[in-house]
Amino acid sequence: MAQGQAALLLLADGRLPAGGYAHSGGLEPTVQAGRVSDAAGLERFLVGRAETTGFVAAAFAAAACERVARDDTAALSALESELDARTPSPELRSVSRILGRQLLRVMSTIHPHPHFARLGTVPHQPVVMGVAAAALGLGPRDAALAILHESVAGPAAAAAKLMRIDPFDVHAALARATERLDRLADAAANHADALASELPSRGAPLSDIAAEHHRSWNVRLFAS
Repeated sequence: MAQGQAALLLLADGRLPAGGYAHSGGLEPTVQAGRVSDAAGLERFLVGRAETTGFVAAAFAAAACERVARDDTAALSALESELDARTPSPELRSVSRILGRQLLRVMSTIHPHPHFARLGTVPHQPVVMGVAAAALGLGPRDAALAILHESVAGPAAAAAKLMRIDPFDVHAALARATERLDRLADAAANHADALASELPSRGAPLSDIAAEHHRSWNVRLFAS
């Protein structure tokens, strides 16, 4: 294992108390709408999430990590604004900032770093992930990979509560996704030094719509 990769495992660990366990990544409303009903549908959902919102988040995490590495923390505010612009759903913007606040709280406790103070009180999760990766001595690709892993592992874990599905099938889908996640992490890291306005902006309109419907439910298993 390469130097520093144990720190990456820490960021990617689902047991990190950063709040992700309370979110399905949009899977709950998608299952309820009948668009995912079996293992094949779940795998398509995970691939689509990784290729769209997951990739965008990964590019922003990589960019945040790069800016911290060159001690340009003033540029983090531009990343925040541009990520807002790429998240049409007010609910998803709120979710990203809730998860970012929790990740910031966790990292400030378990691995304090002066750069965390530059993030404000409710930063976007991908930006916090990038800063956390830099604080742990990791690089932009590591930050991107941690976010990509989280983008599929969260919904995959939620699937067991939302669907009649064999957990072996869920993890088989995750295993098949590993090469894709590596490729996407490479691509996201290539954007690490791009201007904030030039970072990727792949959209997922159905996820935006589902999130807005989901927040109005009186009964739900997950916060998103």
